[in-house]
Amino acid sequence: MKTEAENRGDDQILVHDSSVDHKRRLPLRASTGVWKASLFIIAIEFSERLSYFGIATSLVIYLTRVIRQDLKTAARNVNYWTGVTTLMPLLGGFLADAYLGRFSTVLVSTIVYLFGLSLLTLSTLVPSLKACGSEPCDEPRKLHEVLFFTAIYLISVGTGGHKPSLESFGADQFDDDHVEERKQKMSFFNWWNSGLCAGVIFGVTLIVYVQEHVGWGMAGVILTSVMATSLAIFLVGRPVYRYRAPLGSPLTPLLQVLVAAFTRRNLPYPSDSAHLYEVQATDKVHGRLLTHTNRLKFLDKAAIVGETSNSAGKQSPWRLATVTRVEELKLVLNMIPIWIASIPFGICVAQTYTFFIKQCATLDRKIGNTFIIPTSSMFCLAAVGMIISVAIYDRLLVPILRKTTGNERGITILQRIGIGMIFSFMAMSVAGLVERKRLGVVKGSPTKGSGAMSVFWLGPQFLIIGIADGFALVGLQEYFYDQVPDSMRSLGIAFYLSVNGAANFVSSLLITAVDRITGNSSGGKSWFGDNLNTSRLDHFYWLIAGIVAVNLCFFVLFARQYAYKSVQRTTVADCFDGDGKAGGVTSAV
Repeated sequence: MKTEAENRGDDQILVHDSSVDHKRRLPLRASTGVWKASLFIIAIEFSERLSYFGIATSLVIYLTRVIRQDLKTAARNVNYWTGVTTLMPLLGGFLADAYLGRFSTVLVSTIVYLFGLSLLTLSTLVPSLKACGSEPCDEPRKLHEVLFFTAIYLISVGTGGHKPSLESFGADQFDDDHVEERKQKMSFFNWWNSGLCAGVIFGVTLIVYVQEHVGWGMAGVILTSVMATSLAIFLVGRPVYRYRAPLGSPLTPLLQVLVAAFTRRNLPYPSDSAHLYEVQATDKVHGRLLTHTNRLKFLDKAAIVGETSNSAGKQSPWRLATVTRVEELKLVLNMIPIWIASIPFGICVAQTYTFFIKQCATLDRKIGNTFIIPTSSMFCLAAVGMIISVAIYDRLLVPILRKTTGNERGITILQRIGIGMIFSFMAMSVAGLVERKRLGVVKGSPTKGSGAMSVFWLGPQFLIIGIADGFALVGLQEYFYDQVPDSMRSLGIAFYLSVNGAANFVSSLLITAVDRITGNSSGGKSWFGDNLNTSRLDHFYWLIAGIVAVNLCFFVLFARQYAYKSVQRTTVADCFDGDGKAGGVTSAV
């Protein structure tokens, strides 16, 4: 039997976190994982975001200019597509965790993504498949519409497997039980989003410029080529990755806890929670052991060992669950109010792809006498705001806050999300003020309209929403990866993505509801007219700001009561809670 010192030395050479290398062996710490592997993964994320935002930020423009849809229909179609794109990861994350594994899911979904990009390129490049012939037309070809929407929804399917699997695969390259690697993982999410934002910036500048000045077909060629190249780069990094095998459906253990709690509902609680059933630390095969919490105590019934259960270890998991399984179900249930409270933030983000972009199209976009900024390129200011906020937070604020609070993260994950929500409230408030000024310019100069107003008036709202993303969006990624059970981490990232998906659907419903209510009011004039100059987006933005403000109050209440994941570590010196605080956890040794 190895001594404790020998075990520590072995942990410095090999990684013991249920991962394997590309030859199915225990990974060598020095030659696998961490940043040497993550850089390959961030590279393919850059290309995926380049493609996604090159399409997403121009989609409302394409639907109105090329396919000739009115503003309300185009905005709804963008929201529906964005909603499907951000809800599909629930399926992709489940398949990755349960059956395919994260690496294989990324590989398959990237191929589907490539197929969608290729079809999109053909629909805009081949003359017989274009929306119109050589001359402008009032009605686009039906074949083009079918191919176009098929292509973008294939991209949705590809994103569904790509997004949850790739991000969790990147985070898997860091060992939670190794102090230095755990700290590096906290920075991983920040720099992951910096790479993401770099893709966004190129997508909404270079790609959008090519779309407007060269052609949509050529933009598609660039996106397809970049994605194919990044896939090759991703495969080159295969020898340095750490892999985790799928463990079967992550939902089955949760259902087992519910069944066991129901069947043991009449058993009395033990006087000490230490009497609840748990496997020994030396017996664990997959994942880590969690410490008991006093929340949702009715679920503890599943781990009560009855008087006749002398051989607890031989009992069916449908009859008796471990404390870890019970705590995993508690984690998932505790996420529900946080998920719901995050939707108003997602509604704010949804406006940047639709109404923010349409506002840009009505303003003066000239720089100098000749250069005109592409409409969607203003979105790069949101990416710049996110990069700046992430860099300042990671390099300046976190080191200071670690010393002040004693928290490895600087502040808790939910505090970071809450700060982002405050910035989203500010963004909507500012957007409402700017839109009111724009309408005033239109009223003062009906012939010229808002063309007399510079597009850079919209700069503050884009920057502020980017700063909000740097706090809330990154915080949500870290929260849904870190606080789910270890067997559900791809699904956890999918939960984060589904916030935006649900928010887009809610945004569409909100537009429809406001349109009907204001259209049927005594004045009879809807807030959403045929164009922006006959609409009242200022009122709509302030309505969203009010929703965010009320929601923030409820979020603070949930956050103050929230109990983070508490993991049993293998040594007393390395106890660590999910909120970043050291200490307070009983050793598993």
